[in-house]
Amino acid sequence: MSAPHDERRDSNVTEEMLHAFADGQLDNAHRGAVEAFLAANPDKAAEVALWQRQNAALSTLFGPIAVEPVPARLSPREIAARQAARRPAWARMAAAAVLLISIGAGTGWYLRTATTSQEEISDRLIDGAIAAHALYVRESRHAVEVGAADKGHLVTWLSNRLGRAIEAPDLSAQGFTLVGGRLLPPLADTGKGPGAQLMYQNQTSDRLTVYITASSKDFGKASETYDEQGLEAYYWANDQITCTVVGDLPQTQMQTVAKGVFQQLSWRPDPPGRS
Repeated sequence: MSAPHDERRDSNVTEEMLHAFADGQLDNAHRGAVEAFLAANPDKAAEVALWQRQNAALSTLFGPIAVEPVPARLSPREIAARQAARRPAWARMAAAAVLLISIGAGTGWYLRTATTSQEEISDRLIDGAIAAHALYVRESRHAVEVGAADKGHLVTWLSNRLGRAIEAPDLSAQGFTLVGGRLLPPLADTGKGPGAQLMYQNQTSDRLTVYITASSKDFGKASETYDEQGLEAYYWANDQITCTVVGDLPQTQMQTVAKGVFQQLSWRPDPPGRS
């Protein structure tokens, strides 16, 4: 019997390289290989994106000491190793982390990841949407699989693959035009099928993405927002689809765009919890 296929070995991307990439410390010689690996492995890309957001939350929380070298014992890799080897000790560390983080303000997203052993499905979908956004939004020639010039085919193809009739929202009123879209593989541990990513761009080349999956009875929270260091994500779900709008535009502009997407894809006048 042949050995199972190991994508990480084939690409020569190690766990240490992924952590260095998340920490912004990976040398340029290996960056291309890591980016290619993440593009081919969306589940791992979502995990790396989560590490990056945790780093950002820690920087916000500990401000003045954020520039100090991080002790080796506090690296994500070392923490993960201790977690596997000494579960009771990790439980005590997690309890202390919850107490410490709850004292700080503006770190709700990090508190979510530190206090739950498994993310809600809605949070996993947000992670996936953000990871896909980061991977493709800066591409020039390969930002999408099917361009806006073939919009009819794009919408039909994605609808068939998701098993849901979806549309590409018209965001011209918000100053954005459709670039195109792509099909993304399912995210592990969500019970969801493949995802659709639609990309939009305005006249100043600012881009945002809309990530859609088929819904089910278990879609996590009905709505959720994420805001960290200029990147925002607006998530909502109904009995047909889940949708996450991701971008780094000013908050008021992102809210306007997200509201437009919600109204067109849910056929409701306003997003949940908004007037």
